[in-house]
Amino acid sequence: MDYNRGKRQQEKRAVDKQNSRYRWVVFTTVLFAYFIIVSQRTAPGLISDQLMKEFHITASTIGALTSIQFLAYAALQIPIGILSDRFGPNRFLIVGTLLNGIGTFLYSLAPNEALLFVARLLVGLGDATIWINLVLILSQWFKVNEFVGLLGWAGMSGSFGSIMASVPFSSMIAAFGWRKPFLTFGILIIVTGILLYFVLVQWPKKWEVVEKPSLPKHEKRDKTITILRRLISSRQAWATFLCHFGIVGTYVGFIGSWAVPYGMSVYGMTRSGASQLIMIGLIGAIVGAPLTTWISGRMGSNKKPYLVVQIIIFLSWLSFLVCSGKPPYIMLIVLFLIIGYGNGASALTFAVVRKSFDIKEVGVVSGFANTGGFLSAVLLPSIFGKVLDHFQHAPNAIGYQYGFLIPVLFSLLAILGGILIKESLHNVQKKETALRSNEI
Repeated sequence: MDYNRGKRQQEKRAVDKQNSRYRWVVFTTVLFAYFIIVSQRTAPGLISDQLMKEFHITASTIGALTSIQFLAYAALQIPIGILSDRFGPNRFLIVGTLLNGIGTFLYSLAPNEALLFVARLLVGLGDATIWINLVLILSQWFKVNEFVGLLGWAGMSGSFGSIMASVPFSSMIAAFGWRKPFLTFGILIIVTGILLYFVLVQWPKKWEVVEKPSLPKHEKRDKTITILRRLISSRQAWATFLCHFGIVGTYVGFIGSWAVPYGMSVYGMTRSGASQLIMIGLIGAIVGAPLTTWISGRMGSNKKPYLVVQIIIFLSWLSFLVCSGKPPYIMLIVLFLIIGYGNGASALTFAVVRKSFDIKEVGVVSGFANTGGFLSAVLLPSIFGKVLDHFQHAPNAIGYQYGFLIPVLFSLLAILGGILIKESLHNVQKKETALRSNEI
């Protein structure tokens, strides 16, 4: 009897946390951290030629430098999810932000390629903690119906971070050299990590906002192997994995590797002109995140709008194939805008996770879904490159035409994931609803 009463009190306190005004302080600070960290995720790509010249390294070394960061990111998604579910997201987000800042700081001071590798490894380790713990923190501080819309704003902040890593950061490098901008952002990220400590750990006590209590001592947590088995056997988890694989991976994989060469070789654009295609995709992503989550909230459904987006993305990639790899220029602009929109709309993946799984498993499932997007982003550029190599003696558009088969097939998997999604309220959401009713 006492145990049940204590459990109800714990649930009541968690809901009180979700009603506090302080949650908007948390939201703003966490989103700023995400924005500033994403801005450094791809920034080193702006100085590849300068690094090759200054450190006398080859293109393959530059590729390895990029790979070590993203491999660290991918390898840690599920482990970080499990650890964050078990020990809480706050300190993982703080430590991850500090690691990212320290890595960026060291990168700016690197005297040799060895320290460049160490620095990017630290950045990758820090980056691996960010999105999962952002999702968990928003899950703890906001109700389910608020969470969906706020994910859209979180996705938009990441898109703005990507834009910062393009023209603005490039202008800073042109004006001050590459070391000073990285040094400045490294210090800024470290300061942000310190700010997160106060916002997430220290200041809630002054606002009389209590952290979500841990499980009662006699309530045992599942073993890690049990959690993983349940994850692997979950249809809903695989649905989110496939959604992210087909939408995020195709966008990130193509934009990050072949979009600029495609514009230059097929349309005869300059490097600067072809880079505008990336900007168009980012504009689509900025619109896609808040708009799609808003539509989802209005419809009361994640599956229906997400499935529509997935079908449109599939048709967009198919258009490249149908147009023999070279659609009319106006159509090309629209296609990049739509594909970018789909990447923004992928925030619904984590809305599905939040609604479908117990709060104690949101971290690990989010990591699993995020791994799907990253795996696709790793596979697509390499397979696409092999197709281009196979048709290297053919006209440029031919190689790209057949290469577009890959995102077409990958985006089909996103549609399969959307079909597999089950629209259902989890018991946690029902509890939150019941608690709000009792308060009224």
